[in-house]
Amino acid sequence: MYRKILEELKKTDEYISGEELGERLGVSRAAIWKSIQKLKQKGYIIEAISNKGYYLVPEQDLYNAIEIKEALNTKLIGKQLYFCDEVDSTNNDIRKRAREGEKEGTVVVAEIQTAGKGRRGKTWQSPKGTGIWFSILLRPNITPPEAPLLTLLAGLAVCRAVQQQTGLEAQIKWPNDILIAGKKICGILTELDAEMDSVHFIITGIGINVNIESFPEELQQTATSLKIEKGENISRKKILIAVIEEFEKIYLQYEKECSFLTFREEYKKNCINIGKELKVLSKQPFTAKGIDITEQGELIVEKSTGERVTVLSGEVSIRNIL
Repeated sequence: MYRKILEELKKTDEYISGEELGERLGVSRAAIWKSIQKLKQKGYIIEAISNKGYYLVPEQDLYNAIEIKEALNTKLIGKQLYFCDEVDSTNNDIRKRAREGEKEGTVVVAEIQTAGKGRRGKTWQSPKGTGIWFSILLRPNITPPEAPLLTLLAGLAVCRAVQQQTGLEAQIKWPNDILIAGKKICGILTELDAEMDSVHFIITGIGINVNIESFPEELQQTATSLKIEKGENISRKKILIAVIEEFEKIYLQYEKECSFLTFREEYKKNCINIGKELKVLSKQPFTAKGIDITEQGELIVEKSTGERVTVLSGEVSIRNIL
């Protein structure tokens, strides 16, 4: 009911009485009042004046399921969207839904994650009201070795969206981080449910620091947010919508062509590791220069001896040498 009332309030730029709303929707004034309270709890600013009724204050940049779905223009990704006030992690939440048969393209967004996950088991801080924490359920017709490409494609989508919406120069740190001015604003974690030669589903989790104003001392040299870099509040809704829409464009094209080649040059252009001295953290760490990205999304590095090595994203970590 509250959604129908919101629709009626959005249709008019004047006050509308509870009695009139009740007549339009066939419910009591008491039911209207209860729904108005629920909308206020969701963050909507609604003025109420005796003998005049209710008025929805326009141009509110709210971050909830109603506003996200209304603004989203996609064919697949986000057509089914769940908005959670709090979850342990959006990847865990969407995995349960996937195993219950949830359709491809489903998105789970959370206001708070209590146990957000990063790469290699690291925790991801997800404070309320400051960032974008969400996961996408995918069921592509690919083999398990191809799954890491989804991380690269998601990174490209985030890079495009941030550049479009903020004008900031976002860059990709292979394979799963987005940086601005050398500091991390976004992490991507791709997990899959698969057998030896087939994928049941893939989950791509994305966390973006949007309006975080400060970080703990141990993170100040490595992490930042869009607000810190831009110097102003950034609309979480607009960033989320842009990321989802860009990811859908990329994903649908990738599925159609079954190839990373279409995106390879754009990815390399945005990849901060290409042409830079790197430290490859493996069982036997070594330094090398980032040279190229393969058709499979692997990083090619060149040692000082001239030997070229192909690096797999699941096997090592990469650090730029500044």
